[in-house]
Amino acid sequence: MQHCSPEQLALAALREPLPAEDTAHLADCGACRAEVASLQRAVDALAVPSLAAPTTSTAPPPRVWDAIAAATGVSSTPGATLAPVVELRPRRNRWLAVAAAVVVGGGVAGVVTLAGDDAGSVVAAATLDPLDADDSSGRAEVLDHDGVRSLEVDLDAPSLGQGYYEVWLLRPDVTGLVPLGVVHQGVNVVPLPTGIDLTAYPLVDVSVEPLDGDPAHSGVSVARGSLS
Repeated sequence: MQHCSPEQLALAALREPLPAEDTAHLADCGACRAEVASLQRAVDALAVPSLAAPTTSTAPPPRVWDAIAAATGVSSTPGATLAPVVELRPRRNRWLAVAAAVVVGGGVAGVVTLAGDDAGSVVAAATLDPLDADDSSGRAEVLDHDGVRSLEVDLDAPSLGQGYYEVWLLRPDVTGLVPLGVVHQGVNVVPLPTGIDLTAYPLVDVSVEPLDGDPAHSGVSVARGSLS
């Protein structure tokens, strides 16, 4: 059996469309799906605010500029010419994701994906109730925009000192799980897998995941609700 190439697996992890034969292979091959899930975890983790770059800039020590001046002959030091650092905040209407650090054949690929402004129509919704006396709750809505579906999750949850939140779709008997991506406090929009049957996977589950590189569900769910 011919497996998907590393390049196609990386594109799948970045939720890019694949050729028809690769899409069909992923549907039937558990090994390739597991590899995609592992790559997606590395990609999605970069969207967690606690794992992102600091929101404030730090000036380098003077010795750095001294070394630059010695190497280039430039005597002036930077000052007012530096541009301010502007933090990009998530927008409610559509998904803004930065996907990077996907290792493919020893190389590293980085992609920035920007979506449009039209959120589409709400076709299903769920109230996310806390589990096991947890303080987390929220709401999930399935959005449809010209046949492309996504899940908007408005999460009210405590800050995590370690790990991150991830959203999943589950079967009613909790035997099947589909990972959708990393989410954080506030509004998140994650794409839904093409062709997924929401009547077979109606439960929206939010879990706490450790930074251990394991793509499987941790077993620690904090909020859950059923789409209707």
